[in-house]
Amino acid sequence: MAESIGIGVVGTGDWGANLVRNFANLPGARLVALCDSDRQRLAAAMARHPGTRGFEHVEEFAAEPGVDAVVVAASAASHYPLARVLLEAGKDVFVEKPLALEVAHAEELVRLARREGRILMVGHLLLYHPGVRYLKGMVDRGDLGELYYLYSQRVNLGKVRRDENALWSFAPHDLSVILHLLGAEPVDVAARGSAFLQGQVEDVVFVDMRFPGGRTAHVHVSWLDPHKLRKFTVVGSQKMAVFDDMEASEKIRIYDKSVERAGEFVSYGDALTVRSGDIVIPKISLQEPLRLECQHFVDCVRERKTPLTDGEDGLRVVRVLSAAQASLDAGGAPVAIAAENAGVS
Repeated sequence: MAESIGIGVVGTGDWGANLVRNFANLPGARLVALCDSDRQRLAAAMARHPGTRGFEHVEEFAAEPGVDAVVVAASAASHYPLARVLLEAGKDVFVEKPLALEVAHAEELVRLARREGRILMVGHLLLYHPGVRYLKGMVDRGDLGELYYLYSQRVNLGKVRRDENALWSFAPHDLSVILHLLGAEPVDVAARGSAFLQGQVEDVVFVDMRFPGGRTAHVHVSWLDPHKLRKFTVVGSQKMAVFDDMEASEKIRIYDKSVERAGEFVSYGDALTVRSGDIVIPKISLQEPLRLECQHFVDCVRERKTPLTDGEDGLRVVRVLSAAQASLDAGGAPVAIAAENAGVS
């Protein structure tokens, strides 16, 4: 493969424009083609990036010989059919989250990429965030002690979607981080939500997950909330940590706090001691996560290495999303995730 990777992008809307901007300015990458069924939007994107070729139909786009790798940034419902066409055309593919809307479709894409020898990467952006990487290092080193539980909040007033509920729109970010930090899939998932604005489209969803070893996680997502929060809290036996993506510079706070048991005891009052130490704010790189993610894709295509957020990672998140949706549909009843779902054969 040429030293410079030819990149094509399908979908030039708001988020697609951010991806186009990054790939157009990456060393080792050439933005060569854009594809969008909206002719006016496509023309505007091409005007911003002179020299790119434009296509309205993905079949013609997939046949473009100058395109080595493709980024799919179209609507979530189109991720599976677009990625399938592109993988079958021999392209390496970076699909925005979620990988697909059905587990069977996500599994098919993983198998197809493996069969064709193609790179399949999923846009779980937060796993490239320096703050999340720092948090993952703490968890892996045991800095927090035994991990007890974690929870996330991703809420705001807007942007209200019609084509997907708050679970599918927001929760892929949080679920990808939780699965990454714990290194496991949940045993079961329970979700409840409410639709206030548009019939059956839930505006707020609460997801509870049980993991092996008794660990638990909770996700709260909503586009109908007075606060804008993008926060993870991780509680361990020795320390606790908070990742707050709304903070301009102090993304991570580490709390040297815990509750200690004094061995054998007679009364409840003698049993537990609350310990409260320092709060540490480590210096975290302010590199743009999206640029890091895009560079990782280019590096994986050039070096033929497995992405951090590969198809299997995308499949794991789709499994949890699907279980959460099934629980929502069942009024909050827990839905099991089979232990054998560790991978795709």
